[in-house]
Amino acid sequence: MLIFLIHIRDPQFYALPAKEKSSNGRLRVMGFPPIGIMSLSAVLKREGHECIMFDQANPETPNEVIIDEIRRRKPAVVGLSFLSTTSYPYAKIMARQIRAADSKVKLAFGGVFASLNSQLVKLQCPEVDFVCRGDGEQLILDLIERLDDPEDIPGVTWMKDGKLVHNAGRPIERDLDQWPFPDRESLPLDFIESMPLDVPAVLSMERFTTMQTSRGCPWPCIFCDIPVFNEGKWRSRSAGHVVKEFEHLQENGYGAVYFVDDHFLLKPKRIESICDGINEAGVTIQWGCEGRVDSTAQHLFPAMAKAHCRTIMFGLESGSQKVLDRLDKEQTLEEVETAVTNAKKAGIEIVHGFFVVGSPDETVEDLRATFDFASRLPLDTFGFNRLCVYRGTPLWQEYVRRGLVNDETDWYKYFKCSEIDPTCLPGEVIHAERSAGLRRLLLYKLRHFPVQLFTLIRRFLRYMPARDVGYLLIKPFLGAKFGATKAEALSRAVEHVAVKEAAAELTQVEDKILEQVMQESRAERQRIQDEAERAKDLPVASGQ
Repeated sequence: MLIFLIHIRDPQFYALPAKEKSSNGRLRVMGFPPIGIMSLSAVLKREGHECIMFDQANPETPNEVIIDEIRRRKPAVVGLSFLSTTSYPYAKIMARQIRAADSKVKLAFGGVFASLNSQLVKLQCPEVDFVCRGDGEQLILDLIERLDDPEDIPGVTWMKDGKLVHNAGRPIERDLDQWPFPDRESLPLDFIESMPLDVPAVLSMERFTTMQTSRGCPWPCIFCDIPVFNEGKWRSRSAGHVVKEFEHLQENGYGAVYFVDDHFLLKPKRIESICDGINEAGVTIQWGCEGRVDSTAQHLFPAMAKAHCRTIMFGLESGSQKVLDRLDKEQTLEEVETAVTNAKKAGIEIVHGFFVVGSPDETVEDLRATFDFASRLPLDTFGFNRLCVYRGTPLWQEYVRRGLVNDETDWYKYFKCSEIDPTCLPGEVIHAERSAGLRRLLLYKLRHFPVQLFTLIRRFLRYMPARDVGYLLIKPFLGAKFGATKAEALSRAVEHVAVKEAAAELTQVEDKILEQVMQESRAERQRIQDEAERAKDLPVASGQ
């Protein structure tokens, strides 16, 4: 059976073409590979099916090319995979374009957002035949065997005789070693490793990919939907299976890997076995991971560094204990400082801190404390993002109870907390404090951590234009600017060159307007391309 899998790209992970193709002729882009559809492709191919993947990050396969291929190849199933609320508008439009091109092909949605909102998604997007919930490996195999009658397939939401059918949930699969390694070679893209910063900061030009060694996180942070999606459970692959994938990647020329685990630092013995296995196998791939600061595996940071762990990213969130408690982080400022310090002492090259601003009950003093706290920590990089609320999180349920969101009409929308919660600081105050805080932070780092700062800048300068590195440093000092109009924000979000906040605008407009914005944006892109082609044909005046 022929199956198409499409990764709907979330603009916060937008990919930019690199200047040149890799040695194997593939286009290089910045961003995370679509490990979800790559994993499903491997499973399907092992069972003898033909699978073709598309990623919206690839400028050589825009939606129009994908639609043409669907018309030409006539796949039996097209699966659209996406993660978040901000991806959903793109998925809806793509599904409608596919349905207009082929009235018979079976369409399926999958991913975290679709799983948590399956019944509402099916009703709002009737063009889609199936909304698939939870782990997709066994589900997609079951589904393609029962396309005409999926009644007994756990984890599927669909329609029968005009009525919504919500099949029983699929039991959590704990044996993750049974699945093949993701099908990374069939997607004609190579990915470049970069940091999650406003200006993409390239870490290396090595062939880069991601790996998932575990799934889930049991902690109850109020802004996170991971515990709901994974039913509060944490599952992992065996250390031996992870090491075998490392060996496989090294054989295929990869030089950098990032773990997309929600919490890699959970089981010390497993981490130790992975590190020992990497060293014994002679694997030299550099890798990174995410984890909590209260991990009991911190004594293994030196072993991780020896096994080529280059990056650790922590969800630090705030420099105010009051705010941490309000977010149910279940961590202390002392634990934050200890974890960051231990990672740097162990030789981890890049330690990153994720922070949020604009939390409920956060004061100006709390905000300033966060930036002052971040300044004192030996962090290499950091990010300060507005706190947002998504359906499926404890914070969303709180806002429903408080009457700040309507679960029936707002379920597919994305909100910055500061826009709807009166206990949050106003947006303009948050922006001003964030800009001032970043200026203080950078000046503090320059005075107290100059070697660390210049080491990082030197790394960025290896692979980035000096102007981009300079922009990273001077951006906080540029002062306030007029923001984009709503029409401009929508247009940029459609083109996948907007930041997450601009893309959020798409979730709050009616579908009719959304389709109009898509059409106008495509027409504008075509006009620019036509003008560029005409300019190439103009004669050059003599003497110039």
